[in-house]
Amino acid sequence: MKPINKEKILAKLGHVVVLKGGTSAEREISLISGTDVFNGLQRLGVNASVIDVGNDIIDRLTEAKPDLVVIMLHGKDGEDGVIQGLLEIMQLPYTGSGVLASAIAMDKVKSKFIWQRLGLNTADFEIINAETNLDELIQKFGKVVVKPVNGGSSLGVAIVDNATDLEKQYNEALQFDSVVIAEKFVNGTEFSTGVLGDELFPTVQLETPREFFDYEAKYQDENTRFICPPELSQDKLKELEILIKNAYDSLACTGLARVDVMQEGDGEFYLLELNTIPGMTEHSFVPMAAKQVGISFDELLLRIMNYETEN
Repeated sequence: MKPINKEKILAKLGHVVVLKGGTSAEREISLISGTDVFNGLQRLGVNASVIDVGNDIIDRLTEAKPDLVVIMLHGKDGEDGVIQGLLEIMQLPYTGSGVLASAIAMDKVKSKFIWQRLGLNTADFEIINAETNLDELIQKFGKVVVKPVNGGSSLGVAIVDNATDLEKQYNEALQFDSVVIAEKFVNGTEFSTGVLGDELFPTVQLETPREFFDYEAKYQDENTRFICPPELSQDKLKELEILIKNAYDSLACTGLARVDVMQEGDGEFYLLELNTIPGMTEHSFVPMAAKQVGISFDELLLRIMNYETEN
């Protein structure tokens, strides 16, 4: 990746405020991400503050007078364009994608419609509701992945292969969002790649003994394996990276994002989702991948800040 000038970046940062926590189902992970980012900024000598976001967020930001806001809010009201819209109104610069890109990326249906229209591979799906004929849907797709349309950290996600379980998991997913999809199951290997503007981080290959890469596999299971660089041929890796960059550009993303992809067997790649505010704990995918090319957690923060101050 391109070299950066640490002293030059630090000299122009000013007061940086990290937003963490919030009220979404992903609050716990957001608190960890926000704390790790704040600690990293302090190690770098940045004039940094941190806010656990609540109903008083406008007053807190007005009082803090930040030169740059680092959004570390995952899920509803943090990753979906809501906080971005507030910051736009308050005329406060912030990290990550803008209002529209954030909202579209958070909505799996909208993002998949765009990818399908552009010919970017993503698994077929249907929106399900109380009127859906679940037996016909299972006959059409076979095994399916049930997902809340707006959400992350694999919360409310399950794999089913019959109508009875599909109905049960549909009702479970409704606890996380009012719109739920059933996506055709892709049997294969999952990959995750960070993007920062025109630069891609190394791809991480994910392996778990669990049925799929669920919340426990991501954050709790010690048997989860993260393989970086991935076990792909150079041709396949290039194909994957082109798909990832096209997915990022198609949603008009800016700043740091992460794209998750499934590969069926050792063949076709299918886009799963794009995360506009990926986890930034010391053990998250993007920091882990950055480390593979000699970029420490703190340098990664500098690169994110540098992108935002130059664009």
